[in-house]
Amino acid sequence: MNPPETWEMIAIGAVVLVVLFLIRPGLKQAFKQSREATNKDWAGLILPIGLVILFVILLISLA
Repeated sequence: MNPPETWEMIAIGAVVLVVLFLIRPGLKQAFKQSREATNKDWAGLILPIGLVILFVILLISLA
């Protein structure tokens, strides 16, 4: 596979900048909300992740 051409690198860079510009307000809001999170909020995130991990372990052990 050949390395990307100069114009391709410039196009990729432009796309990355546009995407960052478009998601910046959402990221700013997400960081603000993460500072205000409580322990109950984190439990709501950790519980589903823990259940998925246990399910994957169960599937691996059954295989």
